[in-house]
Amino acid sequence: MELNADFSERVVMHSDQLEWVQSPMPGVDRRMLDRIGGEVARATTIVRYAPNSAFSEHTHTGGEEFIVLEGVFSDEHGDFPAGSYIRNPPTSAHTPVSEPGCVIFVKLWQFAPDDRTQVKIDMNKMEAVPAQGRSGVSIMPLFQDVRETVRCEVWDAGADVTLELPEGGEFLVLEGSFDEGGGTLSKGGWLRLPVGGVLNAKAGPNGARIWMKMRHIPHAKPPAA
Repeated sequence: MELNADFSERVVMHSDQLEWVQSPMPGVDRRMLDRIGGEVARATTIVRYAPNSAFSEHTHTGGEEFIVLEGVFSDEHGDFPAGSYIRNPPTSAHTPVSEPGCVIFVKLWQFAPDDRTQVKIDMNKMEAVPAQGRSGVSIMPLFQDVRETVRCEVWDAGADVTLELPEGGEFLVLEGSFDEGGGTLSKGGWLRLPVGGVLNAKAGPNGARIWMKMRHIPHAKPPAA
């Protein structure tokens, strides 16, 4: 399966307008944003766990990165409430479950094969700091290595935000909204810009809280056979 697999194109997806598609596991549904592959795929997805649902134990050969958007996601390593940012590197394994139910934004098969860095951050317990030289913008760093930069930005109401993206980037609206490219992205909106793209955004009347990943587009490729 290929969905939004041309990384030279600008892509906008309003995830709350997509139909839920049942996964192979009962009680676990998906809204696909981009995908290269079948059940083993380089993929960006919104995943919903029904209350008391579980996913079978599995190893993340290509790594897994996710944000808990609603509810509580749990595995043998802990309970992760909404606002949690997690990176499970290649070779890591777990058995996901959610007693109250949850919704997560998840990216699969997008790590360097030798990456072994585990990250567990509760963004509710972090404070965004004002961005130097960028009026109305505060930044919460989440992860950075030679391949990518991941952070959360908080934009004040009406803030004008311009970011040059020599290696591309993607953006998920966690709260609020912003205008870009003649349209509005609200909570759940996802934007991917290609190498050489420029983000020209204006925060909505209630501001915006944006998860963003940059510098990773040149490394986009399907999972190993």
